[in-house]
Amino acid sequence: MQPPSLVAYSSEDDDDDQPPPPKRRKLPPLPASLLPQVPIDDPSKHQGRTRTTPHVEGQFAAYIYVSLFVDPNSRLYALIDDILRDARKTVPSLCEIALQDGGKELHVSLSRPTYLRAHQREHLKRAVKAVAKQYSPFTASFAALSDLTNDERTRTFITMEVGAGHAELRAMADALTPTLKSIRQKEFYTDPRFHASIAWALLDSPSPSPPPASSPPLNLQSPSSSQTPPSHSTPPPLAIPPPLQPTFSTIPHLPPSLIPSLNASHAPTLSSPSIGSFHVDTVNVKIGKQIFSWGLSGAPLE
Repeated sequence: MQPPSLVAYSSEDDDDDQPPPPKRRKLPPLPASLLPQVPIDDPSKHQGRTRTTPHVEGQFAAYIYVSLFVDPNSRLYALIDDILRDARKTVPSLCEIALQDGGKELHVSLSRPTYLRAHQREHLKRAVKAVAKQYSPFTASFAALSDLTNDERTRTFITMEVGAGHAELRAMADALTPTLKSIRQKEFYTDPRFHASIAWALLDSPSPSPPPASSPPLNLQSPSSSQTPPSHSTPPPLAIPPPLQPTFSTIPHLPPSLIPSLNASHAPTLSSPSIGSFHVDTVNVKIGKQIFSWGLSGAPLE
């Protein structure tokens, strides 16, 4: 027997037998309230300060420090007020470090500002906790006033520099270097000057380069084809000026005589052990808006 012959069907016949596929409907866009909110840099809300590093989704600003709370009834608090009063006679635009619970919370940094990805946060926290277990509490003290400028040269600071306790702070900062390098962050400064900032001022922005001189416009018409403009041409619409933005005072730098003058008046009092000394028993790391703290030698915090 001959095998049955196969019957070939054209593609046109197949299309006739199949219903057309349903059209896919596009999903509506997400409402704005559900979209991730990107922080907007608004200097008017931060005394003229601007974000020096652009916001990156999933990235967290962090830094490591020891803190000192200055009670409003303490002699150090009164001394800082005296220093600021005298400094503002020369630089009225100086801004005071923000108050905290009625007093001043001063920070002595052990790292530069760093920028972490989400998976690096726990790694840095473990490193700071390990460093805290290596060191015992110690006493430090301020020795003199100085002026320092941030890396971006956007602000200048009046600071109280640490004298006694410098070696212990240096050892703690050095112990953090391997971790910072492992997450591709800059280690602390080669010759660190441990300090607590008490006031700051905005610096002048660098002057932009003048634009290159533009060439005169080319005359694309021949002299014989030039036309006289109409005598009743419509004037261009008036430009609407942008809304006024608040302005903030800036300075090129602190006057060279300011810090020597302040030291002559206040350094002897600041360096007095009964006024400028403070106890270091905790190390902190701030990641985003969260602060994590560990007692030195691993002692649990109350």
